[in-house]
Amino acid sequence: MKVVIIISVLALAAQFVFGQESEPPIQDNSFLLEEAYNQEPGVVQHINSFQWFRKSGWAYTFTQEWPVPGIKHQLSYTIPILDVDFEKGKVTGLSDIALNYRYQLVGNGDTKLAIAPRFSVLLPTGNELRDLGLGGTGFQFDFPLSLVLTPKLVAHSNAGFLYAPHAKNDLEEEASIVSFNAGQSFVWLVSMRFNVMLETTFASIQSVTGKNQTDRLSSGFISPGIRWAYNFSNGLQIVPGIAFPIGIGPETDRSVFLYLSFEHTMWKPHH
Repeated sequence: MKVVIIISVLALAAQFVFGQESEPPIQDNSFLLEEAYNQEPGVVQHINSFQWFRKSGWAYTFTQEWPVPGIKHQLSYTIPILDVDFEKGKVTGLSDIALNYRYQLVGNGDTKLAIAPRFSVLLPTGNELRDLGLGGTGFQFDFPLSLVLTPKLVAHSNAGFLYAPHAKNDLEEEASIVSFNAGQSFVWLVSMRFNVMLETTFASIQSVTGKNQTDRLSSGFISPGIRWAYNFSNGLQIVPGIAFPIGIGPETDRSVFLYLSFEHTMWKPHH
């Protein structure tokens, strides 16, 4: 409740600080969910996220998104680094790197409805012996949908799954796993340069417990947060943000989520 009150006060203050600028709104990405807006032609985005968990360590990811060459097709990669506290001790290191392709199926950042399905390949770069990776190549599909409800309120919906046919645990025991994810967020455009966000996520994660044996754990988060933008005359947009994800379900955990994005024109598109 304290977090919600603080965010409400910041939102009211932002109406006076940022005003109603005649600038483009902040888009792509939300914190825990995807917005269904591919990068515009010639525009590249660099995304840093850091999440600290009260009980279990922290996670950092770096994502870079590229239009190929226009808005219809987008390539990106995500590099995750984990610091996790297990019963057997703490482990820190590189997790599985994701290579992503996203197709702008419907709309764009200027339309009421946008849909941009994503397909990802998770490379087995994390050491499964230290519980830092799947132990085998994974394939993920996600379906992001963005809908403008009112001029001041935008909703983002996600649903997807991950399939790893040869996942392994820290004993090198192998099994096939399938995990599911879903989420819903609402973004209040207090101004074009200040947003209040409420995200809810759910995941049903399967893990290897023995040879051809698996276990499933479900978890979720509800996450209030804010983000704001600094726009420069050369086209650079810097977006910092902060959120406070609260775990829901049997394994509850509270965390702090920090976000920092740099978006700029890399080349001038040909008309």
